[in-house]
Amino acid sequence: MANRYYAPGANRAARVNDLFATVAPRYDLINDLQSFGLHRGWKRRLVRLAEGRPGHLALDVCCGTGDVTFALAEVGLETIGLDFSEAMLAVARERNVRRHHGNESDILPRFLHGDAQQIPFPDGSFDVITVSYGLRNLARWQTGLAEMFRVAKPGARLLVLDFGKPDNALWRALYFTYLRAIVPLFGKIFCGDSQTHSYILESLQRYPAQHGVADEMRRLDCLDVRIINLLGGMMTINYGRKAPVRR
Repeated sequence: MANRYYAPGANRAARVNDLFATVAPRYDLINDLQSFGLHRGWKRRLVRLAEGRPGHLALDVCCGTGDVTFALAEVGLETIGLDFSEAMLAVARERNVRRHHGNESDILPRFLHGDAQQIPFPDGSFDVITVSYGLRNLARWQTGLAEMFRVAKPGARLLVLDFGKPDNALWRALYFTYLRAIVPLFGKIFCGDSQTHSYILESLQRYPAQHGVADEMRRLDCLDVRIINLLGGMMTINYGRKAPVRR
């Protein structure tokens, strides 16, 4: 049976928006459960690879409830989280207020509603651009990556964290079995709908994962393109840099 939250083409955004409106209240809890808490370490690894310094500007695309946005801000980057799901942003903003003890004036980081395929910033705006578990959900992931590249300053780092496709066939089969048989139970138990989490495998099977993202980074002329495999490629970080200005 086709997953009702997955639709190619023009209907993709609306279906994904419905998905995140459903899962937003329990999104962080389910992430902890389905990854056994490991996602926190993967996100810390992403932030270390960003090599941000105080005064750098960072954009966290498809920021969701803000885990990576907050982590980038904590190491001194002036950070904006961008997402098109108002439900997920509501959770992120509530977390932000709690982190600042209810004082809503001049709260950093900032969270902005916007489309990852039409990022509302000029060319060359940011020193670091990240996306975690979001590129796979776009109607056209290549457009999202190109937009990240466009708003990157010369020399900026681009990082993509997402579910991967292990190269080892047996490991991949075991992993896909977990995504097919176990992960949907979290959706059923906590969201009342198993399809919210069977969506993960559905979308991953139609996504080129780490090798496709690396190829696209090279096509965009990123430098130092790397794939960091986590858990044998079950999760992956793609890394690339925008070429600095030649003098």
